[in-house]
Amino acid sequence: VQLQASGGGLVQAGGSLRLSCAASGSIFSFFTMGWYRQAPGNQRELVAEITSGGRTNYADSVKGRFTISRDNAKNTVYLQMNSLKPEDTAVYYCNVRRGPLDAWGQGTLVTVSS
Repeated sequence: VQLQASGGGLVQAGGSLRLSCAASGSIFSFFTMGWYRQAPGNQRELVAEITSGGRTNYADSVKGRFTISRDNAKNTVYLQMNSLKPEDTAVYYCNVRRGPLDAWGQGTLVTVSS
């Protein structure tokens, strides 16, 4: 299982970014796919996840601003991030899981300037 995340970068507060994570090595339509983030000095935290059935779950801090989606034909999960805030600055990691399988991407840095 390999996960390749992309789309991070530097953006001003109030701006938008779209993260993508392409998975390979398995069929991920039955997997839960998600995004986590880790800011310096903080623990890794869930940002958003989407189940195989399309049910979504968001951290309270991003509700109404971020949208997670998936394209099973492309084995890809997306995170549309709008109205970004400096506190959203972190390394963002994609994750896929099902049963005992729990795989992580390499992380992509998102920096939001004030």
